[in-house]
Amino acid sequence: MFHSRKDRQNEIEMVTIEELVPEDHLLRKIEQYIDFSFIPEKVRSYYSEDNGRPSLDPLVLFKMMFIGYFFGIRSERELERQAYRWFLGLNLTDPVSFDYQLEPT
Repeated sequence: MFHSRKDRQNEIEMVTIEELVPEDHLLRKIEQYIDFSFIPEKVRSYYSEDNGRPSLDPLVLFKMMFIGYFFGIRSERELERQAYRWFLGLNLTDPVSFDYQLEPT
């Protein structure tokens, strides 16, 4: 019998980011052995608390650059496309972009 996959785009499936990352993935080992928690405190003095545009989380930015260096991704656009959401601590719907636009006031 002939089956089409056309209607599959409308299906809803529950999945977590945790399930999408294989247990033996290299970034799981990096996350296990490297403590990145020192980064926000190191860069806090470079950010203004009360003015300016909203910033990208410095920890996410650092980890994106780390991934780029580690996996040889030279293009920022390619890095955004290949960003590893689990490692960056992002949800499936969170934007992965260096381009933040001001929201209307």
